[in-house]
Amino acid sequence: MKKIMHVAEPFATGVLSFLIDITKRQVEDYEVYILYGIRPLTPENVEQLFDKRVHLMRIDSFKGAIGTVVNLRAYYDVYKWYKGIKPDIVHFHSSASGFIGRWALPCKNIPAFYTPHGYSFLMKDGAVFKRFLFWLIEYLSAKRPCMTIACSEGEYKEAKKLSPNATYVNNGINTADLKTFVRPIGRDIQRPIQICTSGRILYQKNPKLFNEIAMLLPEARFTWIGEGELKTELTSPNIHITGWIKRKEVLNIIKNMDFFILPSLWEGLPISLLEAMYLKKICLVSDVTGNRDVIKNGVNGLICNSADEYADSVRGIANGSMDGALFSERASKDVEENYNIDLMAQKYDEIYKSVSAAKYHN
Repeated sequence: MKKIMHVAEPFATGVLSFLIDITKRQVEDYEVYILYGIRPLTPENVEQLFDKRVHLMRIDSFKGAIGTVVNLRAYYDVYKWYKGIKPDIVHFHSSASGFIGRWALPCKNIPAFYTPHGYSFLMKDGAVFKRFLFWLIEYLSAKRPCMTIACSEGEYKEAKKLSPNATYVNNGINTADLKTFVRPIGRDIQRPIQICTSGRILYQKNPKLFNEIAMLLPEARFTWIGEGELKTELTSPNIHITGWIKRKEVLNIIKNMDFFILPSLWEGLPISLLEAMYLKKICLVSDVTGNRDVIKNGVNGLICNSADEYADSVRGIANGSMDGALFSERASKDVEENYNIDLMAQKYDEIYKSVSAAKYHN
């Protein structure tokens, strides 16, 4: 059985969800190894979330993105495990792992892949120098013989600016785990109107705008599922913050919502949005890469550019001037057909095998 070695410095949020789901499929055909680092949002029971056949190796020299890149020990640890495992395929996830893996390992001799999961240089909260540093890391690393597999069409367009050796596979979700939480939206929206978002309360997720929308809709109840350092920006009295709760509780809350709002300043391809779409929520999102890759304005949801647009859209759907039920049904069908985990795993496997065959043939 061939071996895959994943390297994931940020073992939390979207990267963690991605690896949990895809390795459940990969263990049927490969011996799977994951080198991972701990972040503040890494669950305490993280190893229990994976199939028992996945080999997990914690790398203590992984200390955040920049802290890992400047830590020579991290390069040594990745190379040491590579020599010990002798993988047939290596796959790096996120910027720090991508940099270290592409420079520490002999990528010319082995099928190597890199998935950014949202390029760090696109983040709008960092200082200009920090963003330039992330761009330089990506620019230099793109010269290495390693294929970039972006997680959305928008990310793929950014990858092509760095190197022609790129393709993309849309993120996918495990719809089987969500079926019992699906509640179709009726044509008559419940009162009070129920609106939610989910994720860490940080600059990227734009809590300031979320708060402005809530202030414009005092007749609605807003729920932020999560916790974070910017929760003090959520001051509107109709906002409830859940804190970090178990996944089943999260899904039960979303089940009883009509609207899901994602006003992010940037995204890769957000798993939370795909899940909300599949659960038949009416999705209103910001006009950024990732969001607009899956939400087609006026077809399976709405793209908004201001607090007023979000508020007007919610009221328009609630009073029946727009068919929110149609948006939600189309969104769910779209995820079922194009963004499911089985399709994602199949496409990754096809890319792995195609590149492996070409490399070993040569």
